[in-house]
Amino acid sequence: MSESQLKSRRVLAALSNKSATIGIVGLGYVGLPLLLRCCEVGFKVIGFDIDPEKVEMLGAGQSFIQHIDSDRVASAKPNFIATTDFSKVVECQAVILCVPTPLTKNRDPDLSYIIRTMSNLLPYLGKEGVALSLESTTYPGTTEDILGEALDEAGYEIGSDVFLIYSPEREDPGRSDFTTRSIPKLVAGHTSSCLEIGMALYGQIVDTPVETSSLKVAEMAKILENVQRAVNIGLMNEMKLVADAMKVDIFEVIDAAATKPFGFAKYLPGPGLGGHCIPIDPFYLTWKAKEFGVHTQMIDVADQVNRAMPEHVIGKLIHGLNTRRKAVAGSKVLVLGLAYKPNVDDSRESPSAEIMDLLIGLDAEVAYSDPHLPSFPVMRNYDIDMESVSITAENLEGFDAVIIATNHDAFDYDLIKHHAELIIDARGVYRTLDNKIFRA
Repeated sequence: MSESQLKSRRVLAALSNKSATIGIVGLGYVGLPLLLRCCEVGFKVIGFDIDPEKVEMLGAGQSFIQHIDSDRVASAKPNFIATTDFSKVVECQAVILCVPTPLTKNRDPDLSYIIRTMSNLLPYLGKEGVALSLESTTYPGTTEDILGEALDEAGYEIGSDVFLIYSPEREDPGRSDFTTRSIPKLVAGHTSSCLEIGMALYGQIVDTPVETSSLKVAEMAKILENVQRAVNIGLMNEMKLVADAMKVDIFEVIDAAATKPFGFAKYLPGPGLGGHCIPIDPFYLTWKAKEFGVHTQMIDVADQVNRAMPEHVIGKLIHGLNTRRKAVAGSKVLVLGLAYKPNVDDSRESPSAEIMDLLIGLDAEVAYSDPHLPSFPVMRNYDIDMESVSITAENLEGFDAVIIATNHDAFDYDLIKHHAELIIDARGVYRTLDNKIFRA
C-alpha cells in the first residue's frame, strides 16, 4: 500500500469513528451552524475566526446570530473551542473554509479572504493527511487555481498530504424547514481520493451528500442556483414596473399565476436584492465568463433591473410626497426593516441601507425601525450612525412617510396603516391601496 493510500485510510478511519478534529474557519452565518452540526454528531471542533468578539461570545456559550439560540451553542460547548490562533490547525484532520467572497468596488471577485486564510493555514496543515474543504461561493476554477496552487507552492501533494474538496454552502438564514443537516450538499474532490474523503466527511454531517464529477461542476452549480434566483427576481421586478404602469396589482397577478401546478415558479418583487449570495454570486460567473469571450447578457440585464429598485422606491416616495405638496428635503421618513429579508438579523447587501443612504443624500430626515437590528451595523459601503426606533402610534404620526422595505412579522401593519400619513409599500404588504398607500 502506498504512502498516500495509508494517509487516506487514516483520514477515512478518523472520520468514520469520529475521532477526527474538524477545524472550521469563519464563524458567521455559514460557519457557526456547521460547527454546531459537527458537534451534534460527535466530532471535536476548533472554530477559527479573526474577530475576537465572536470568539469570546462563543467561548461564553453565547450566540451572536439571532436565529441560532445561545442554548444550542452552550450545549455544543463541551465539543468545541473557538480561537483566533491559527496554529491550532495542526490539531485538525479536516479543515473547512467558510469565509466571505464579496465583490470589489468595481464588482470583480474579491478573493482576499480566501487567499489570506490559506496563508494563515499553510504553515500548520502538516503532511500526515488532512481534508481541506472550501464552502465559499466562487467562480469555477477557484478551488484548483487558488487553493490548489497555494498547496503546490507550499510543497504539499494534493491527494496525499492534503485532500482538496469543494462543497458549497446552502444556508438560508432564518429558515426552520431546512437545516444544515437536511439540505442536500454537493461534494467534489480534486482527485478520486479527495472525493472519497469529501463524501465521508459530509456523509457524517448531512443526510444527503451529493457526489459531483469535478470541482468546477460543483462551483458552477452553486453559482447557477443563485443566478436563477437573481434573474427571476429581476423579471418579477420588471413585471412590477409594467403592472404598476397599467395600474394592475403585481402581487395579485403572481398569486393568480402561482395556481398553475406546473411550469411556474413563484418569485416576488421587492426593493432590490440583498443577502450574501444573490446580489454577488452571479458576478463571479460574469467575471469568469469574460475570460472565455462570453457576455452574460441575461445576468447583466437582471442586475440593471434589480439595482434600479431602490431608486424606484425613492421615486414612489417623491410622488407620494408631491401629492401632499411636500418635498423630500426636510421630510421625516421612516424606513421599516433594515435586514435584507423578513425575520432575520442579517443586513448584508440590504437594499434598505441603500434606500436610507439615498434619502440622506436628498436631505430627508431619516430613521429606521427593525426589531432584529437595534443599531445600524458596520457595513462595507455605508457608514450610518443610527439606532432603531420603536413603532408606536405617536412615533408614526411624527413622520411624513413610512417605507416598508422589509416585511418583518413583528411589525403591526394595522397600527402602521392607521397612524402613518403616507406609506410606500415595497413588499406588497397591503393589497388594498388608497390615497395614503402607494405600491413601490
